[in-house]
Formats: sequence, structure tokens, C-alpha cells
Amino acid sequence: MATTNLRKQLLQLALPLVKTHGFTREALSLSALSLPNPHAEPLRDTAVSSLFGEGDEARRTLTSAWIDEGRTQMRQTPSLNVRDALHSRLRYNEPVLKLLPEAFATMALSSSSFHLIDPQPALKHAASVADEACVISGDTTTGTMWYARRASLAAIYSTAELHQLVSPKTAYEFLDSLLDTSTKVKNSLDEAGLFATYVAKSWAGILKSRGVF
Repeated sequence: MATTNLRKQLLQLALPLVKTHGFTREALSLSALSLPNPHAEPLRDTAVSSLFGEGDEARRTLTSAWIDEGRTQMRQTPSLNVRDALHSRLRYNEPVLKLLPEAFATMALSSSSFHLIDPQPALKHAASVADEACVISGDTTTGTMWYARRASLAAIYSTAELHQLVSPKTAYEFLDSLLDTSTKVKNSLDEAGLFATYVAKSWAGILKSRGVF
């Protein structure tokens, strides 16, 4: 239990360090200096591995924690509608926008030497943002409408976030345009297989264009 609590505490303390140190093992190591009873020195690499995983696994752990914090920030935004909730989530990206392609690559790339894209982390991320936006807005749909609404918003948010990576200044306008034509987006993207393929190809294109792989 003590180890679990320490791990959670260090992850939270590492989040502000992402802005200056990226989604790195170094950020996790330095987080120990901000404990209520600070360590005299950063965590050793062996300690980082023990708490957060070997190699890139520690970076994935930090990225996942940062993504989770984004949903927490959404809940703290005074909003009663989906549009404001999704806007707030895009704003959360802004301080680390230049770091996100590499962070997303770490999450999405398989361990294979062929650098295969696994769309599941992207799908899970988009779905969780969509669900949070629905909860914030007080959405009370049930049954198939519940799934359709979230699938549509997941597609919209994922598309807007990918757009944000290449054109930050137009991201909010682009998101609004998708929300205003959500029926068209839903019809083209909410079927699971098509959405997964779309996300995989889009992430691959963005990451390759940034020279991540």
C-alpha cells in the first residue's frame, strides 16, 4: 500500500515537470525532490524502473497519468455543455503541444521492430474524453443512443486533437465546425472498425511528418 501511494504521489508531482522535462524518466526521477519530505537527490534509474516500469514503460505510465489528469481538469471547468468541455480539454494540451507527437508515439508504437501502430490507446483516450464531456453536459441518453453519442464525440475529439498537432491556432474553430456537422462525422466515423483504421492512419501520418519514426 505504501508503495502504491508513493507511486501515485510521485506521478502527480511529475506532471508539472512535463512542461520542462517532457514525458521522460527524468521527470519521474526529479519528482522525488518535490515530496513533502523531499529526497536529497532524484530517484535512481533502478527506482524509476521499479516504480513505473522498465525503459519506455515508465514514459507510458507518465503519459497515461497526464491523460487522466486532463479528464480531471475537464471536470473542474465551469461548463454545462459538450462544446466547452471539449474546448477545455484542447486547452489542457497547449503547454506541452510540441511534446505530444512523441508521447503519443510512445503510447501507440508496438515493441515490434516494424513500428506498428496500435490504435487502442488512441481509441481509449478519445472515448474517455467523449464520455467525460457527456457526463459534464448531463447527457441522459441510454441504450444504442448512449453508444452512438459517445462514438460520434470520440471521433470528433480525436479528429480535432490531431488537427491541433499540426495547426494549433485553428484547432478550436475546427472542433466547432465538426460539432456543428456532427451528423456527417458520425455517419462516416462512428463504426468501430472504420474509426480505428482512421485513427491509426492519422496518428501514423502525424508522427511520420514530425520525424518521430
